[in-house]
Amino acid sequence: MAATHAAAFTQSRPWRSDEFADLLTMSGAFACGDTRCFALIRVIADEAELLTIATHPDHQRQGLARALTTVWQAEATARGAARAFLEVAADNPGAIALYEACGYQRIGLRCGYYPRPQAPASDAILMGRALLRETPA
Repeated sequence: MAATHAAAFTQSRPWRSDEFADLLTMSGAFACGDTRCFALIRVIADEAELLTIATHPDHQRQGLARALTTVWQAEATARGAARAFLEVAADNPGAIALYEACGYQRIGLRCGYYPRPQAPASDAILMGRALLRETPA
């Protein structure tokens, strides 16, 4: 995961192997995918948080992240999540388009959240969506 994350996240500090290992020991945390594209998620109570998703540059624009989003959302639902949320850098239009295509809506903003080594910090857009459809009364 660390190698794929490092290849995919060139504008910010990629996560190290020990950070992934620590996250995966947290209650409710799970990963989906493979070396081409993976996602790391945490379910707490009825909420799922996408901690990170990364597609290796050699495999981008092939629909892997969109397909994987369906997979991790189904797993999160099976683990009891009714809603999912995530944050995405405002300067990452490809990821924003992916999340919007997957039904996510903007629900908040964290100004200057992502530091950039050669540029001003980028805002984080908070996005969320329901995972379980409510049945009519």
